[in-house]
Amino acid sequence: MRGLAPSGEQFEIRHGDQLATIVEVGGGVRAFEVADRPVLDPYPLDSVCEAAHGAPLIPWPNRLADGRYRFDGVDHQVALTEPERGNAIHGFLRWRSWMAAERDPSRVVMQTRLHPLDGYPFALDVRIAYELSDAGLTVSTSATNIGERTCPYGAGQHPYLSGGGGLIDNCVLQLPADTMITVDEQRKLPTGRMAVDGTQLDFRLPRRLGDQQVDLAFTGLARDDGRARTTLSAPDGSRVELWSDDRYPYIELYTGDAVRPPGRRRGLGVEPMTCAPNAFQSGDGLVRLQPGETFTAAWGVRLV
Repeated sequence: MRGLAPSGEQFEIRHGDQLATIVEVGGGVRAFEVADRPVLDPYPLDSVCEAAHGAPLIPWPNRLADGRYRFDGVDHQVALTEPERGNAIHGFLRWRSWMAAERDPSRVVMQTRLHPLDGYPFALDVRIAYELSDAGLTVSTSATNIGERTCPYGAGQHPYLSGGGGLIDNCVLQLPADTMITVDEQRKLPTGRMAVDGTQLDFRLPRRLGDQQVDLAFTGLARDDGRARTTLSAPDGSRVELWSDDRYPYIELYTGDAVRPPGRRRGLGVEPMTCAPNAFQSGDGLVRLQPGETFTAAWGVRLV
């Protein structure tokens, strides 16, 4: 029964030959395909969501060192959800139940409320609208501060672009970013910034991925009509394009090397982020969300 799936209730939306499946647990996108060709690398209906496949990352994306931060003069500690590295990762909403607040054949709006908790004594209402159209899948994320004081906020999402069913090693990547955020190898925490010029991480011109392993954030994104566009081209000539609006100044690339077989390196994580890794400590891109204020960011993906 669908209701017994590890990812909870499944919400299918359709437009023409496009089909996307949004899930109750975590409120993310489990699958998106066009005419049976995967656009986003899916995870199985009978499996737990691994490696944040398709999940919203709220109220911060990526890693928070030691799970600690200081905000408006008060120190806070959250649980370490990446204990092997001593980090808290990807916020609080990946394993919570979301509800469908609105639903049409080609659109569903998922909603949840984040109540105050230890380490994050703030309250958010979060809504994510998923919509299919001739332009593909559009995802608009809104968070409203329903508390009485300013709160720290960041958001991201973790889709994996599909290379058409094969390994991403055989795909060609184009990412319009001129700067990478360098990290230490042990904890994957930011150490600085570096221009991509002359490095193996310069994907401004299309280049084959090969067996390169990447788990880094990029910024300095070139934009067309306010949108940064990342493309992954498969050997058969088809291309998946992900765009993100200017509320997402960062993109994390992840080649899925820690994903268990058979999913390993079957999808490329291209994660739009409103802030940098460890932003709750550094303030790099962190949003100060005022009481009653709503912050909205959008991204989308399509088969070209």
